[in-house]
Amino acid sequence: MQQRGLDFGGGEEPEPPRRRRALSVRELTERIQGVLEVEFNDVWVEGEVSNLRIADSGHWYFSLKDEAAQIRGVVWKTATRLIRFKPRDGMKVLARGAVRVYGPRGEYQLSVEVLEPLGKGSLQQAFEELKERLDREGLFAAAGKRPLPMLPRRIGVVTSPTGSVIQDILRVLSSRYATLEVLIYPARVQGPEAAAEIVQGIRVLNRLPDIDVILLARGGGSLEDLWPFNEEGVARAIAASRVPTISAVGHETDFTIADFVADLRAATPSAAAERVVQAKADLQSRLAALHERLSASLRLRLTRVRARVEAVTSHRVFEAERGRIRNHAQRVDELSHRSGAALLRSAQRGRERCTRAAGGLAAFRWDRQVSARRERLGAREERLHSIFRSRLELERSALRGVAGRLGDLSPLSVLSRGYALVWDAARGRLVRRADEVRPGDRLRIRVSDGELGAVVTPTEQV
Repeated sequence: MQQRGLDFGGGEEPEPPRRRRALSVRELTERIQGVLEVEFNDVWVEGEVSNLRIADSGHWYFSLKDEAAQIRGVVWKTATRLIRFKPRDGMKVLARGAVRVYGPRGEYQLSVEVLEPLGKGSLQQAFEELKERLDREGLFAAAGKRPLPMLPRRIGVVTSPTGSVIQDILRVLSSRYATLEVLIYPARVQGPEAAAEIVQGIRVLNRLPDIDVILLARGGGSLEDLWPFNEEGVARAIAASRVPTISAVGHETDFTIADFVADLRAATPSAAAERVVQAKADLQSRLAALHERLSASLRLRLTRVRARVEAVTSHRVFEAERGRIRNHAQRVDELSHRSGAALLRSAQRGRERCTRAAGGLAAFRWDRQVSARRERLGAREERLHSIFRSRLELERSALRGVAGRLGDLSPLSVLSRGYALVWDAARGRLVRRADEVRPGDRLRIRVSDGELGAVVTPTEQV
């Protein structure tokens, strides 16, 4: 509808209005795009993630909303690699990016470059998510942990070759286990390239022969500094290692994914080195303890055997026989003494006769007297020797008879003729009658050349 103005002044006709040029939808969209993308080229937006969709191409599509509004957001595949966690519906996040206009739909969206979870840093969020996922896969299971070797001879260390960590490890190992061989794989333990070098170090050491244990070590630091040991690739390389692994990353309060996957977690690198050689010290202590137990056991065994021997030898049976033997020995001594005394008396009498004969030489012609006396003396001497030999032979015969009777009376002689002494093993007493034992009792049987063990059985089973 056209409107015409009122004419108050003159009769001249007004000019018709000029027609305005209309914008096309594309032109309008491009103008809006220019304003928005220049004005909002770098903004931080806080909101709640909803309708998250991860496309096959790798892009993330979602909406950010609050109580009053929402805006579409997208994280392109190239940017997802820089985000350490995976967002979920309902998660409150802080997004940084640029507003972009999507012309085909006439919509605008936030192209996200940085995404942080509210309340937690992205690294902490990524740590917890990876830890939860690997735990579900069983990489942390105690059943999969392997014991360290008792006496390792070669160990591999993956760490920086220039830091103080390797010096601490070598100092501990050399002071406690000088013959241990240490192979060092130099790797960066901080920065974006560190994870790949750590993985390569684990794989290289696994290919070397006779590596008994692998030690992953670095000093303390922030979560960002320790992040290479939280990478999934490092965790899976540790899990795939055929060699037992020890994780010694950071200080005692620091925990990494590598700590949970490794066969053993040490509080510090020095503690890890001590744990490697601890088995040798434990073995030495155990050997010393076993040696002491063996010595004590042998001493106790000897004491018990000595007590048993003394108990057996003090038995009244042997004591009575020893008394008889002592009596016979004393009788032998007496007979020997009497024989010697008689011999001495005979010799003395012979000397006296010789003296008397020598005195009589003065009254007689000494040559004939001497000759006659010599003859008588020789005869008497021969007779004396004959008597002495006869008496000595009689005494020896008597002594042999006594010794024979002693041998017959000896318990060992009795045993050699097929007899035996039987003791009740439980009660420690001599068995004289069959009714003193019952079936099942254990016996000790003394024969001439040793002891036997036996068990009493019923008569019908014999």
